[in-house]
Amino acid sequence: MASSPTTVTITGAGGQIGYALLFRIAAGDMLGSDRPVRLRLLEIPQGMKAAEGAALELQDGAFDLLAGVDITDDPRAAFDGTNIALLVGARPRGPGMERGDLLAANAGIFGPQGAAIGAGAADDIRVVVVGNPANTNALIARAAAPDVPDDRFTALTRLDHNRALGQLAEALDAPVWAIRDVAIWGNHSATQFPDVSHARVGSRLVTEVLAERLGGAEAARAWIDDTFIPRVAKRGAEIIAVRGSSSVASAANATLAHVRDWVLGTRGGWTSAAVVSHGEYGVPEGLVSSYPVTSHDGTYRIVEGLTLSDAARARFEASVAELEDERDAVRALGVL
Repeated sequence: MASSPTTVTITGAGGQIGYALLFRIAAGDMLGSDRPVRLRLLEIPQGMKAAEGAALELQDGAFDLLAGVDITDDPRAAFDGTNIALLVGARPRGPGMERGDLLAANAGIFGPQGAAIGAGAADDIRVVVVGNPANTNALIARAAAPDVPDDRFTALTRLDHNRALGQLAEALDAPVWAIRDVAIWGNHSATQFPDVSHARVGSRLVTEVLAERLGGAEAARAWIDDTFIPRVAKRGAEIIAVRGSSSVASAANATLAHVRDWVLGTRGGWTSAAVVSHGEYGVPEGLVSSYPVTSHDGTYRIVEGLTLSDAARARFEASVAELEDERDAVRALGVL
């Protein structure tokens, strides 16, 4: 067991996703069974009691790997020396709230948090933004921490990736572990593009197996375009309609997987994560866009050289255009 604990800061720690994260991190599900952790719970003042209650339960869990729990409403204290930052808490869109209002509210959250990360986080800091709009919130946090390398800021699209795997596993009657090289391109929103053109189930292309099961290539393409892509992109809304509230356990699970692969490395294909663009696939430099990625030596790297059809390129570009609109709206607020 490693002697020095890894400090993990969770914002919005008193909320449902934070609650779903805490106990699994303490149990070793994120960083492994040999890596002690110290948890920092950051909450707004009105959420402190919920965080304190979670801390009591963590103590009662008697986790071997848990080296301590700190609770604070001060971002500077929360991110001081932290190694991994899970930015979960965000302002949800309220009734009658315009997009500009939502971006302004979240700029007031993620700007100060980014500045606190820049001021005091550990040299090996890794940040994943979970709170929506995740890609642009990551852009805001990164802009507030100019001295932190931009490859340390990411946004969560692993949930979209996992949703795509789940839909394909059902359609193919195959286990999830047998499916690889699905990609999520663009924004974590309804414009995202879940791409199966390079995906394989076992040794075969997913598109070929779908064509066999559905009665031909045209039927497979219709299922991908009319059922699979919209359902993955709108799965969050589907869950709200059925469950009465948004995704919690699956979002927490995706967050753990995102960090685990980032730190410990991907194996057997790629995954999806929103990372800072340097112009790959024509995405404007600086945008936080989802790509297919691999991780080696603790760094996410974009899978380059993939061929996109004209239809795939159009879907991807539409999602990137939405990211550009969000960036421009934030710039108009004077944040960037």
